[in-house]
Amino acid sequence: MAAETEARAAGEAPAKGRVIDRGRGRGRGRGRGKDRLPLRRSLLVRLLAASITIAMCSVAATAWLAARTTTSAIQHEQGQVLANDAQIYDAVIGYAAGHSDWSGVQPLLDRLAERTKRRITLTTQDRRPLAVAGSATALPTRASALVDPLRADPALLPGVTAGGIDPRAVGPYRLPEAEREELLGRVETLQACLRNTIGSPAAVTEAPSGRPSIVLTGDNGTRQKTSEACGLYALDAPTPTESRALDQLNSLVDACVRRQNLAPVTVGLSFAPNGNGDEAVQRCIDTARREQLAPHVAPPALLFVTAQGGSATPGFDLSPANTVRVAGVAALVLLLTVAVTVTVGTRLVRPLRALTDAARRPPHQQHPPVPVTTHDEIGHLAAAFNDLSERRERMEGERKAMVSDIAHELRTPLSTIRSWLEAAQDGLADSDDAFIASLLEEALLLQHIVDDLQHLAQADAGQFRMHPEPLGLRELLDQVAAAHRGPAATAGVTLTTHTEGAPVLSADPVRLRQTIDNLLSNAIRHTPPGGSVTLRCGHTSDHVVIEVADTGTGIDAGDLPRVFDRFWRADKSRSRRTGGSGLGLAIVRQLTEAHGGTVTVASIPGTETVFTLTLPR
Repeated sequence: MAAETEARAAGEAPAKGRVIDRGRGRGRGRGRGKDRLPLRRSLLVRLLAASITIAMCSVAATAWLAARTTTSAIQHEQGQVLANDAQIYDAVIGYAAGHSDWSGVQPLLDRLAERTKRRITLTTQDRRPLAVAGSATALPTRASALVDPLRADPALLPGVTAGGIDPRAVGPYRLPEAEREELLGRVETLQACLRNTIGSPAAVTEAPSGRPSIVLTGDNGTRQKTSEACGLYALDAPTPTESRALDQLNSLVDACVRRQNLAPVTVGLSFAPNGNGDEAVQRCIDTARREQLAPHVAPPALLFVTAQGGSATPGFDLSPANTVRVAGVAALVLLLTVAVTVTVGTRLVRPLRALTDAARRPPHQQHPPVPVTTHDEIGHLAAAFNDLSERRERMEGERKAMVSDIAHELRTPLSTIRSWLEAAQDGLADSDDAFIASLLEEALLLQHIVDDLQHLAQADAGQFRMHPEPLGLRELLDQVAAAHRGPAATAGVTLTTHTEGAPVLSADPVRLRQTIDNLLSNAIRHTPPGGSVTLRCGHTSDHVVIEVADTGTGIDAGDLPRVFDRFWRADKSRSRRTGGSGLGLAIVRQLTEAHGGTVTVASIPGTETVFTLTLPR
C-alpha cells in the first residue's frame, strides 16, 4: 500500500490534472525584465548613432571644405569680373569726360572687349545703340551702369568728388599749351628753391586740365614754412584761361544764390565757396559746374557689360588646381570616414569574435571567461555566455557526481540482495520469513530510490501534475504529525504541532503532504533521543508559512547552500543510519516551487535547524 501511495504521488494522476511549471515561467519573465538594456547602451542605438555621426561629419566636412575651395575660386573669378567691369566703366566714363560726343568710342570698346573677354554695348538712355563691341545679342533688362561724367557713381569711380563730377571733366578749364609751359617753368624755379631749402625737390603732379602742382610732405607747420619760404602760393594763381572759366562759373553761381536769397559767394579753382560752407551754396556750385561742363562732355549713355553668351554674370570653369583641391578634399574625407568606420566596427566585432572562438572550443576543455568590455547587447551576451559556460561546467560536474551517487545508492541494496541470494543458493542461508523480510526491505529501498528519481525527472521536465484544491492546513498538519508520532516515539523524539487560526490554502493535498512528510522524516532522523521536533504554521494576508524545527545536530554554515542538492548528505560516511537517499530535500524544493512557493533553511549547529515553506494563499 505504501508503494501504491508513493506511485500515485509520483504523478500517476488522471488526465484532468494540469501540469505546473511555475518556476520556469517565473525565471523567464524575470530574465526578460532584468536583462532589458537602456536605450543609451543598446547596440542598435550605438550603431545608428555611429553611422549617423560618421555620415553627418563626412557630409559636413566634405560640404564645408568643398564649399570653401569652390567659394575661393568663385570669389577669385567674381573679383576678376568686378575688376574688369570697374575698368570698363572707368575707361568709358573717362572718354565721356574728355569728349563732347560718342562718335569715336568704338576703338576703345573694342580694346576693352578684347582684354576682358566681355561684350560691351553702349546705348542712349532710350536704348538706341551707340557702339557695340562683341557679338550682337539681346540686351539685358537692366543696364550695368549709367555713364555720365557729371553724375558719376562713387562706388564704381572712387576718385569722384562729392558732387559726382568726374575730375577728368575739365571743359573750359583745360590749359592751352602756352599756359601749361609757363606753369611748368614756374615749377622748375620752385623746385630749385625747394632743393636749396629742404635738400631735395618735391614731387610734381599734373591735374587732368594740364595744371602742374607741387606736393609737399610732412606736417602742416613744415609745409606752411616751406611754402612761404619759396613762394609756392604763386603757383595757385589762375591762368587767363582758368580766369575766364571761373568768371563764367561765378556768374552761374551768383544767379543761383540770388534766386535762393543766399549771400553772394566767390568760387576759386578748388570749386569751394569762399567764406560760406552752406550746403545750399554747394548745391548751387555743383549745378553751375554741370551747366558749364555739359557742352564739353558726352551726353549720358547706358553701359551694358555682359558675358559672351549674353548673361549679365559670366560663367566660369574651375581651374585644374582648384579641381584637384576639391577632389583631394573629398578623398581625404572619404579616407577618414573609412578609417573611423573600420575602427568602430572592429571594436564592436572584437567581443563577437571572442565569443565565437570560445564557442568553438571542444566541450571537454575548460572555457576561460570571455572578457566583458562593453555594456551593450554584446556585453550582456558575453556575460550570459560566461554564465552559461559556468553553469554547463557545474551541471557537468553535478551530472558526473549524480551518476556516481546513483550507482552507489543502487549498488548497496543490490549487493545485499545478491549476497543473500548467493548464500541461499549455496545453502548457507535458509529461505525463512526473516530471509524474505530482509530481501523485501532491500527491494523497497530500491523502489524508494527509483521513485525519488522519477519525481525529480518529472520536475526537471516540468511534468508535475498538480490538482490544487482548498485545504484546511490545521487538519492536514495534524494528519501528517499523527503519521510520524510512531517513528518519533521509537526514536525518543517529542513531536509537537502549533497552528495559528485555521488557514486555508489552495494546493495539491498529496504533493503538499509529501513535502511535509519529507521534512518531518528528515528532522526526526537527525534529532537525537531526548530532542524535539516542532511543526508550526502561520499565515499573513498573502502567504502561508509552514516551519519544521528540530533540536538535532544542525548543519554547518558552509553546508547550508548545498542542503537541497541531489544526493547530498551532511554525513560524509553516507551511512543510512544518519541519512536516506539524499533526494528528499531536492524533492521538497521541486514540490514547493511547483506550488509557487519557496523553501529556506536556517541552522545553528548543535542547537536548532528550521526549514521554512512559504506558499502563496
